[in-house]
Amino acid sequence: MGDRSRPAVYTIPAHRAFADALATGLIAQHGGDPMALARGMILLPNNRAVRAVSDAFVRKSNGGLLLPRLVPIGDPDLGERLGSALDPIGAGPQLPPAIDPMRRQMLLARMVQEVRAAHGQPVDAGEAIRLGQALATVLDQMQVERVPVSALKLDLPEELSAHWQHSLDLLRILLDRWPQLLDQRGMIDLVDRRNRLFDHIAARWADAPPQGFVVAAGVSTTAPAVAGLLSRIAHMPRGQVVFAALDQNLSQEQWDAIGPFDPDPVTGRAPPPNETHPQYALKRLLDIMSLTRDDVASWKWGSEHDARAVRGRNISNAMLPPRLTGSWRNLKTADRSLSGVEAIELATPGEEAQVIAIALREALETPERTAALVTPDRQLATRVSAHLKRWGIEADDSAGQPLSHLPPGTLLIALAEGVAEKFAPVALLALLKHPLVMRGEGRLAWLEGVRTLDLLLRGPRPPAGIVGIDLLVEPREGEDRQDRLRAQVRGWWPQARALLAPLEMDFANARDLAAQIAALRDHAGALSGDMVWAGHQGHAAAALIGDVEAAAHEGPKDADIRALPALLDHLLGAQAVRPPQGGHPRISILGLIEAQLMQADLMILAGLNEGTWPGLSAPDPWLAPRIRRELGLPGLETRIGLAAHDFASALGAPKILITRARRGTSGPAVASRFWLRLRAMSGPQWTQAERYAAFAQSLDDPGVHAPASRPAPRPPVSARPRLIPVTDVDRLKADPYAFYAKRLLRLARLDPIDADPSAAWRGTAVHEILQHWGEAGVLDPADLERRAIAMFARADAHPLLRALWQPRLLEAIRWIAAEVAADRVEGRTILLVEQEGRAEIAGVTLTGKADRIDRMPDGKLAIVDYKTGKPPSARAVKAGYSLQLGLLGLIAESNNGFKPLDGVQITDRFEYWSLAKKGDQFGYRESPVDPAGKRDKIISADFTAFVYEQFTQAAGNWLTGDAPFRAEINPEVASYGDYDQLMRLEEWYGRSD
Repeated sequence: MGDRSRPAVYTIPAHRAFADALATGLIAQHGGDPMALARGMILLPNNRAVRAVSDAFVRKSNGGLLLPRLVPIGDPDLGERLGSALDPIGAGPQLPPAIDPMRRQMLLARMVQEVRAAHGQPVDAGEAIRLGQALATVLDQMQVERVPVSALKLDLPEELSAHWQHSLDLLRILLDRWPQLLDQRGMIDLVDRRNRLFDHIAARWADAPPQGFVVAAGVSTTAPAVAGLLSRIAHMPRGQVVFAALDQNLSQEQWDAIGPFDPDPVTGRAPPPNETHPQYALKRLLDIMSLTRDDVASWKWGSEHDARAVRGRNISNAMLPPRLTGSWRNLKTADRSLSGVEAIELATPGEEAQVIAIALREALETPERTAALVTPDRQLATRVSAHLKRWGIEADDSAGQPLSHLPPGTLLIALAEGVAEKFAPVALLALLKHPLVMRGEGRLAWLEGVRTLDLLLRGPRPPAGIVGIDLLVEPREGEDRQDRLRAQVRGWWPQARALLAPLEMDFANARDLAAQIAALRDHAGALSGDMVWAGHQGHAAAALIGDVEAAAHEGPKDADIRALPALLDHLLGAQAVRPPQGGHPRISILGLIEAQLMQADLMILAGLNEGTWPGLSAPDPWLAPRIRRELGLPGLETRIGLAAHDFASALGAPKILITRARRGTSGPAVASRFWLRLRAMSGPQWTQAERYAAFAQSLDDPGVHAPASRPAPRPPVSARPRLIPVTDVDRLKADPYAFYAKRLLRLARLDPIDADPSAAWRGTAVHEILQHWGEAGVLDPADLERRAIAMFARADAHPLLRALWQPRLLEAIRWIAAEVAADRVEGRTILLVEQEGRAEIAGVTLTGKADRIDRMPDGKLAIVDYKTGKPPSARAVKAGYSLQLGLLGLIAESNNGFKPLDGVQITDRFEYWSLAKKGDQFGYRESPVDPAGKRDKIISADFTAFVYEQFTQAAGNWLTGDAPFRAEINPEVASYGDYDQLMRLEEWYGRSD
């Protein structure tokens, strides 16, 4: 059989459902013979297109049907192989096998690591994997476009930095080495093998075409090998090439405006083509096939899912090249109105997701109506799925999710992070709380233990490793507020330790990547009872880890365990896991690849913001954008053009809803260029689907708005505490509700996990040193300094304290020792340190712990309070706050308030000893009172009487009286805001009662 004189090339317009129209046409052409379809072959872009066309044939079959062979030509960007029908076993040329993708990735990573190290730029295993993946992409693109390595010998423009020159030099070295590595193993690259097979098939079909029909459908790649095969199919007697959405509505001027353009006769340079236009790739493919748009006929079959033909003209006009958009002013109303297309702009992604879910739910009200969400924003797709579940709708999300976001992947990453960070609190708790860990009957008891450990880990980080947790749970000398928590954790910790200790040991002995992956595999199974490998997600994780372990011996050398989490994130993030079938038959969530050939009655195009649609591609670490253009490799503009084609194709559905949020997850968002084009072209005909926003608002509308009033609980007098520590008196007076929440509700703010040492934590450490030094009775300055140094030398001492605070503290410690020695010379002695006292005052028991009580030479007492920061001001004391010193003096003056003190005492000295810096030294004394009342301070002799009056009034109001515990905001007193959310501060603050 000879070639056709006219190529059989067709296009299915954008306003038609591609897969359904294709199936309808092929059944019409070959359905008369029951075996004719079965003898045919349809070449499709990828495996997802195979699924779409297969489903379309099922819908059109009206009973039994023998399908043609649906063969994916393989998508290098997706890591797909060529369909077996084009690569038959034992037939065709004796080509070397293609290297396994994971083995290739590991070899490239090691090669990158070795070459970078030889040039003084060493990288760890995780970075080597990332750079190896980018190198693989460059290598694939060069092979797809058939760009030889010799083309890299470029004369770089002077404006390019030395970085790109160095990067290009390294790339040449790597690409020179790579063929040698493949030859040694008797293999070739997958893309190279794919190209050779395409060339072979095109040559074979020129002499002996297949007996059945051959249709290449929806293929738009401009790869020379693919274009050659398409050209051969188009000229075969029973061959057809069917493009998706080749625009035949554009005038010749508009078509020519896409480019490429002839060189300028003066400068010799050609203007850059409009690569961002949705038709650029198809036009370039026609050029490579030596065809023109006039050679392409319209596919005459359609389906019940098609939109009106005017939609095709709407899409063409909306996507005109920039310099021709001025013609929008002259368009007829029908050509710019976008009838059937609605848009809605929401405030946040959460509102956008809810509106989309409502629109999908509405589509189900019409029998047999289908609806699909198309978005490249996977986070938005996940939100929509969650909203649909409120109605019991499980959407068929064919795009899937990265394995790194699914439970098996997050467990593997959490396990690696736990070991890499030496079981630091956040990483340790993330691992222990993972939903797959200890899954089963013992899960509840396990979580109770983990939650108790969580409470114990609040505050500064313990020492690294398992031993750090061992030290944390050991009993401490003296009284400790966390003793109860330690006792609870000690009963549970051995169970967790038995799982974690072997993990720590195995990774400590794992010197290479293969050993690390093996340890990861074993311990992930042990922690989860092998549930990490269960289900379709677990199977995908098991297959990937198996591939990595098998190829790891050829991967990066000297793998640092700290690089393992990033390495896993790269590997797992590149693996998309799609759920098994079983979602709702009429609702789908599609990615851009899935939506290329699929169409529903209602298509929702969501996430129309710059950076999302079109998306921003990751920068290439090897080739500068200008170098990529000179080499003819696809760049950012090409990807935008492909995204534009996807958008234009999806716009062809009968009903369209496009959505965007004015604000993204990280800040204000800019509307997509596609959104702006449609809006500018439509003008007054721009249709807003405001009803969906109204539906969404009604779902969350409480009906009656009842703002919260300022809380003022009034418990009975019998339920009010009759014991109050001196540290809570300020809270009671300044914010009674906060006192109520702490003392009556017994609610306390938790410290953050792995927090930097706070002022309170530092104060506790200093008080402990001074207490032991004072209790020893020697009061030797050298002994005090030794105790401070010993505290910093402990295994559980925070490194930040040791590095930054130790020098400052030692200076202040020396000042305290010198001051105590000077006071002793003058006859002042230390009586008590860290002593608890109590007194019955105004019907309430007042308790407090004095940091230090001294006996003055005249027999009176001095109350000393140590401060690591700035002490309270005299102004606050005179206002009736910061009364701790005076309250301790009040207890001391009561009968046996502090047990070692006999009888009634007199206090007239109240001092803060601050360890902060003042002037040129660390450490100074400050008193809130003055013997003569100077500087507007309270007279020292009157201080306890003043404090007694203030305390009696407060106790009479809230402790022995029935005054409500009203929420207050007092700017005179430092408020930590621990209970602002509980009191619903923002609802009533600033509003008159």
